Amino acid sequence: MTKRKTALTAFAAGLFTLTALSSAALAKTNLTILVDNASHTIAISEALATAFQEKNPDVAIDIEARPGGGEGDNIVKTRLATGQMTDIFWYNTGSLLQALAPEQTLVDLSAEPFMDNVADSFKQVVTAGSGVYGVPTRPAEAGGIFYNRKIYEKLGLSVPTSWAEFMSNNQKIKEAGIPAVIQTYGEPWTSQVLLLADFYNVQKQVPDFAAQYTAGTAKFASTPAAVRGFEYLKEVSDGGFFNEDFGAARYEDGLRMIAEGEGAHYPMITFAIPALSDGYPDQINDVGFFALPAAKAEDTGLTVWMPAGFYISKTSANIDVAKQFLAFVASPEGCAAQSKAVAINGPYLIKGCTLPDNVVQSVTDLLPYFENGKNAPALEFLSPIKGPILEQLTVEVGTGIRQPADAADLYDEDVRKQAQQLSLSGR
Repeated sequence: MTKRKTALTAFAAGLFTLTALSSAALAKTNLTILVDNASHTIAISEALATAFQEKNPDVAIDIEARPGGGEGDNIVKTRLATGQMTDIFWYNTGSLLQALAPEQTLVDLSAEPFMDNVADSFKQVVTAGSGVYGVPTRPAEAGGIFYNRKIYEKLGLSVPTSWAEFMSNNQKIKEAGIPAVIQTYGEPWTSQVLLLADFYNVQKQVPDFAAQYTAGTAKFASTPAAVRGFEYLKEVSDGGFFNEDFGAARYEDGLRMIAEGEGAHYPMITFAIPALSDGYPDQINDVGFFALPAAKAEDTGLTVWMPAGFYISKTSANIDVAKQFLAFVASPEGCAAQSKAVAINGPYLIKGCTLPDNVVQSVTDLLPYFENGKNAPALEFLSPIKGPILEQLTVEVGTGIRQPADAADLYDEDVRKQAQQLSLSGR
């Protein structure tokens, strides 16, 4: 009888344990995050999710990937509009964020204590009205030119500081039988970078261009410094400097070409550094970086991109837990998780975060522009307006279908329509 009672007691205890485990499993909060499908985005998101779950075992995080570019933008807008957005999502800052109507669709974080850790420069690009809506997913980034250092060494070239020097280098590289400027129009968004990275030079010549542009009193087509970006694109196209497959090549092809020396220059934003480091660890330090050269060497400086942000949808059923995740992202622990997962591509925008000692060559090249003050935000972070057809126009200019002046006119019209959608005065 005693043995039977003991056995029944043990059985009952086992049932209790199973029930407790099942209850614990059921008690877990399932947090969902939508990110773009770039390899570095997924790596960062997974690293942050893993580190957060280790500290918070009662939370399970599911990460969903979406396409980048215009297709991805439409997915984000549609899911927000239909109330089907994940709890948290990764998305652009600046003008593209404004197009999401954040005051209606996102959770305001301005009163959260963890926002004290976030740099004011970043808060500015995730603010709408009186609300602040995101935390940085990455360090600060910049647009410019990745270049293959081995090609430069082989041909005896120096990093250019003026547009004329850059074009001279391109000609020498072409004569050596190497594609001088990699373009990847298979993903049209990449075609914009050369023009957008020229904004430091625009602002140098027209300091109040962003304010005038937002007010509708300055246009691309009527501002020589602004239309110059379209002209630069035509000049490198007319020079025959592109890779033969530029119309079909994709972003990942561009990274491979610059890392393996199949091309000399790739206009790109430094968010590509983690993908380069992961995909080409043996060649990563063969890749350097410089700012897009201006017409005059003294005007050359760095156009800075604020990183994307993590945002919480107002339709989330787990807002409090989502805030806990964003607090982790905006902490030195979050930065440390990123540093372990991917190559760092610039200075962090979170207080208390430091760069590791082993940053790659392209980051070493990038930092002096921050140290000497020769940098300025990209236009989309100084103005809420960025016309959606820009990538189509830059592809057309790059392929010779459209002239720069015509593209600038069409872009001004696209910008006017978007300004009206945003209810901006002066349009």
